Amino acid sequence: MKTQDSHSYHPGRRAFLQRGTLLLAAAATIDASSLFADESEDRLCVGLITDLHHADKSPAGTRHYRETLGKLAEAATQFEKDKVNFVVELGDLIDAADTVETEQRYLRTIYREYSAISKDRHCVLGNHCVDTLTKAEFLEGVEQTQSYYSFDRGDFHFVILDACFRSDGKPYGRKNSLWTDANIPAAEVEWLKDDLKSTSRKTIVFAHQRLDVSNDHGIRNCPELRTIFEDSGKVLAVFQGHSHQNDLKDIGGIHYCTLVAMVEGSGAENNGYSVMEISKDGSIRLTGFRMQNKYHWTA
Repeated sequence: MKTQDSHSYHPGRRAFLQRGTLLLAAAATIDASSLFADESEDRLCVGLITDLHHADKSPAGTRHYRETLGKLAEAATQFEKDKVNFVVELGDLIDAADTVETEQRYLRTIYREYSAISKDRHCVLGNHCVDTLTKAEFLEGVEQTQSYYSFDRGDFHFVILDACFRSDGKPYGRKNSLWTDANIPAAEVEWLKDDLKSTSRKTIVFAHQRLDVSNDHGIRNCPELRTIFEDSGKVLAVFQGHSHQNDLKDIGGIHYCTLVAMVEGSGAENNGYSVMEISKDGSIRLTGFRMQNKYHWTA
């Protein structure tokens, strides 16, 4: 599988295929600090988007699937202007399709545009990403070797989580799951504990399903995850999508910021994306565009 330019992967136990099932017992830490142009700079800029649900199909309710290509182009222009150091897509890059071939076509189309934004780019798995596709198929389509992993940029540590697992631990794929049954399995929980213990850096977490609610949009074992974050003393904020609306909760001294979905509403005025700036002291400024709220949290 191809990896992104300038990325160097140092896997622990790799994701691998066994009898057609993707096993993700542990994840990699990515070392690509060379992509952070000047670590003497006093801030790091990150482009954030979520819930594009790209598909070549007619609108359904408030979701305008074909328009996400144009909305993404607008976000890309802003990210270039702000000279972001990397970009993160927080899940549901594509919408579900009836066939593997159709969903792969959706993925090729939107990933071609997303991959052009930055060499340093990351995709969080959303439930729609692995509705028809398997995790292995989606990850190959976005040139990514892991569904959960961590990496450092500048003075900060970043964690990508994957909650697309059923309660019985089986990964989503081939229409085998319910979107309301999102879980972080035991192996990933243990990896997370070890990962946070191994870093001395202030940390930002990215997820698709929410870690701050116990309703249908939440990860079922999110209280356990929040305890891990709080006990580490290192997590500054969690950025997530999935529920398509602006929301912010502060729990245990950690900011849980839910971003708006790009797919919602017709026209540029209904777009939503953001640029996160992290200062060396841990202050975070989220500049939201169009429908996305703005926030500023001091250290």
